[in-house]
Amino acid sequence: MIYNNINDNKTICALATPPGISAISIIRLSGKDALHICEKIFRPINKKIKLSKVKSHTVHFGPIYDGSDLIDHVLVSVFKEPKSYTGENSVEISCHGSFYIQQKIIELLIDNGAIMAKPGEYTLRAFLNNKFDLSQAEAVADLIASDSKLSHDLALQQMKGNYSNKIKELRQKLINFASLIELELDFADEDVEFADRTKLLELLSDIKNEITYLIKSFSLGNVLKNGIPVTIIGKPNVGKSTLLNALLNEEKAITSKIPGTTRDIIEDTLIINGICFRFIDTAGLKKTTKNEIESIGIKKTYQKIEQAEIILYVFDICNTNLQELKKEINELKEKTTKKIIIIGNKIDKLVEIPIRQLPDKNFVELETIFISAKRKENINFITDSLLKSVNTKNITKDNVVVSNARHYEALSKTLKAIQNVETGINNNIYTELLDVDLRDALHYLGEITGQVTDNEILNNIFGKFCIGK
Repeated sequence: MIYNNINDNKTICALATPPGISAISIIRLSGKDALHICEKIFRPINKKIKLSKVKSHTVHFGPIYDGSDLIDHVLVSVFKEPKSYTGENSVEISCHGSFYIQQKIIELLIDNGAIMAKPGEYTLRAFLNNKFDLSQAEAVADLIASDSKLSHDLALQQMKGNYSNKIKELRQKLINFASLIELELDFADEDVEFADRTKLLELLSDIKNEITYLIKSFSLGNVLKNGIPVTIIGKPNVGKSTLLNALLNEEKAITSKIPGTTRDIIEDTLIINGICFRFIDTAGLKKTTKNEIESIGIKKTYQKIEQAEIILYVFDICNTNLQELKKEINELKEKTTKKIIIIGNKIDKLVEIPIRQLPDKNFVELETIFISAKRKENINFITDSLLKSVNTKNITKDNVVVSNARHYEALSKTLKAIQNVETGINNNIYTELLDVDLRDALHYLGEITGQVTDNEILNNIFGKFCIGK
C-alpha cells in the first residue's frame, strides 16, 4: 500500500516526463538521501561543488557516469527540505530524451540506494509533509488532466486553497459547538447546558445553507471539469452525423442518404471559448424498428438523453410538419428538463423544392436555428447558443465550486448528519445522541481536506496519479 511505504523513509525516483524519445527528459529523486545518491553518479563541472552543501533552488551542470562510462551531460536542480514540492530533499535531473539514457540513469539511482516511486507518491509525500491538504493534492491531478480553460481554472482555484479554507472554516464552527456538547457530557450528573440550543440551531442553519450551496455547485463544477455532454438527436437521416462532422470540422461520423446509418454512439470533444463540450451523435429516433441492432442503438440514444446537459434536436426542414414537430418537442420536454436547442437542417435544399413545400413561417415560434450541416452554414449560431446555455457566472477567482465526486459525497453525508442534529435539538433528544451526529458531520468534512483519513482513501486517490507525480 502506498501509505504504508511512505513510513520506510526511502528515497524514491521516477521519470517525471512522458516515457519515449524526446528533446529532454526529467528524472525526479526525493527523500532524505536524494542529494547523497545523486552525488555518487554526478560529477559537476565545478569540481569544488558538493550537492549536499550547495544552496537550495540552484542548478548545476556536469556529466553522469556509470563507473568510467559517460552516460550524458545533464542539469541537476537541487531543492532542499522543506522548500521543495514534497517537503523533502529533492533533485531533478534534466537529461537528453533518449530511452536508453532515461533507463540507465534510473538504474544508477536504484543501484545507489533509491527505489522506484509508485503512482502519486511524490504528491502523497507533499500531503503527509503538510505542503498542502488532501483537496489541494487532488487538484494537482485535476490540473494535469485539464483540457480546457475552465477545467484548468477550477483546478487552480482548488489548489489555491479557497475551497479548503471554506471547509476548514465550517468544520471549526462545528468543533466549537461540539466542544460545548462534550463539556455537557462531562457534567451530565449536574444537568448543566453549556451549548445554547437556539444559537446552535442558528449556526447549523448557516452551515447547512453553505453546504447546500456547495452541493448544488457540483452539477456545474462536474460538467465543466469533465466536459459538458451534448446529445444530438432526431429522426433517421435528418443530418445528425453531418452536423457532428461540421461542429468538429472533421469526418468523424459516417454519413449516408440511407436512413439508420448510425447504429452506435459516436462521441468527440470540442473546446469552444475555453469550455469543453462532449458531443454525442446518436441513432435516429423511431417509434418501432424490426432491426435488432438499430433497436439497441435507439435504446442507447434515450440513455444518452438522460446523461446530457444539452440536447440538440435536429429535423429536416424540407420534410417536417410543424404540428408534428411541436408534438415531438413537447413530448421530449415532458421527459426531460435539460436544455433543448432546436435545429432545422438542410436549408441548402430549399432551392430544390416547390414554393408550396417551404416550411411554415411559424417555425420561428420554436426559436429554431436554421442550418446547412452539409455546407457548414450557420454552425456558429449553434456554438453561440451552446455558450449561452452554460452558466459560468459562479466561476470566479474567489467563488468556490465543487467539481470532485468524492467531495460531493462527503458534503451530502455532512448535510444529512447536520439535519439529524437539527431534528434532535427540536425533539429534545439526549446530548449523547447529538454528540454522535456532530462527530459524524466533523468526520465527513474532515475527509475532504484530509484532517480525517485512512489508508484506503489515500490509496484510492493517489493511485490514480501518474508515476513521477
